[in-house]
Amino acid sequence: MTDDPTLGLTLSGGGAYGAAQAGVLQVLAERGIRPGIVAGTSAGALLGAAYAAGIGADAIEHAVRRFRWSAIARWSLRPRWGLLDTHAVTDAIHRILGHDPLIEELPRRFGAYATDLRTRRGVILDRGPLSTALRSTIAVPGVLPPVRRDGAVLADGGMIDNVPERVTRALGAERTIVVRLHAKWENVRMMRTVTATADLVADPTVILIQPEMERMAQWVTKDVPRLIAEGRRAAESALDAADRDGRLLAIG
Repeated sequence: MTDDPTLGLTLSGGGAYGAAQAGVLQVLAERGIRPGIVAGTSAGALLGAAYAAGIGADAIEHAVRRFRWSAIARWSLRPRWGLLDTHAVTDAIHRILGHDPLIEELPRRFGAYATDLRTRRGVILDRGPLSTALRSTIAVPGVLPPVRRDGAVLADGGMIDNVPERVTRALGAERTIVVRLHAKWENVRMMRTVTATADLVADPTVILIQPEMERMAQWVTKDVPRLIAEGRRAAESALDAADRDGRLLAIG
């Protein structure tokens, strides 16, 4: 079974909530759905990079269950730029993949989404060292240091778009599976996200998977098993609904 080079997968940010996306990846694998393009921001970029590197869904789920924040950040010796230092990401990539690959050499098309703090615009990182892209997209200002690249100062892409479906399209996807991590308690300050979500729901070339994060912890890992299970539930529900109305045939 081969990847579909026109099918994209979009993974959103959300700290520990990102664990739910490991469950989504498992369901896609079980159903033989193989996107050839993946884009993500923050936590979604971390999981998306593993998927793009060819790591299997079960291995990703196992790694997510064992994940600790020390795998991506350590206390910084230069706290002016952030409380933590993300060079641990580079060490983790070397440990898992054996080297720090160029994004364009990965088995699947991949793009991480970051924010240029100088221009306040989004940046697609789809070339160059994988570690640079991942350290950029997870850089929450004030906590994790921004990354300087080609004159830009790069930080968490979620500040611009936490569900970067347009990035997946820019990388060549004609249809997309979008995972949006959300909670029922989202308020009116999230209206831009809500409006964008409505557009995704109305798009026949999109399957939107929305795990429900209510009453689960976002910044500690105690709820990871529940989050993975919720990701599985949401994926199965969305794919079953898409199958009933014919959209799954178009996606698959």
